[in-house]
Amino acid sequence: MATDRRHEENVAVERSEGYERRDANVGALIQFAFWMAVVLALVLLSMKWTFDYLKKAEPLGAASSPLVKEGARELPPSPRLQVQPHQELVDYCAAQQEAVSSYGWVNKESGVVRVPVDRAMELVLARGLPTRPASEVPAGAPSIVSATVAGDTDVQGQCGYLTEPVETLQAEGSEEK
Repeated sequence: MATDRRHEENVAVERSEGYERRDANVGALIQFAFWMAVVLALVLLSMKWTFDYLKKAEPLGAASSPLVKEGARELPPSPRLQVQPHQELVDYCAAQQEAVSSYGWVNKESGVVRVPVDRAMELVLARGLPTRPASEVPAGAPSIVSATVAGDTDVQGQCGYLTEPVETLQAEGSEEK
């Protein structure tokens, strides 16, 4: 960018004055403002034309906003937001607790029933687990399988925080005696 410094060579600037002795180039400022207004007007007119064109264009499909009143509103696919997540978890845990502590039919046609966990453990202790003859055991299968629960911290699962801690229940039981 070239600058024209011919007019500045003979201008002496004294520090005590506090202002410039030469004026701004008014013609260049007016020319800049004019071209800025022209560019701004062109952008506004092209935006107006674009919006008018898109308004007349064929729609791309169903409206994405649920606030638009075109047809029936469809529910979004699962999982959906929960309105009362804590209450829903309490209800879910109550239903799970009811399922593991009550009798009921799983499949009535084939005779499969649901038995409370405590009763199922008593039946397993009394009758033992079903076994198969050694001739039916696949080759390479382990003969004894041991299972341990490491840590024993989250035995209750996602409903564990809704129940009282074991220490509280034990303390209450020792106070009653």
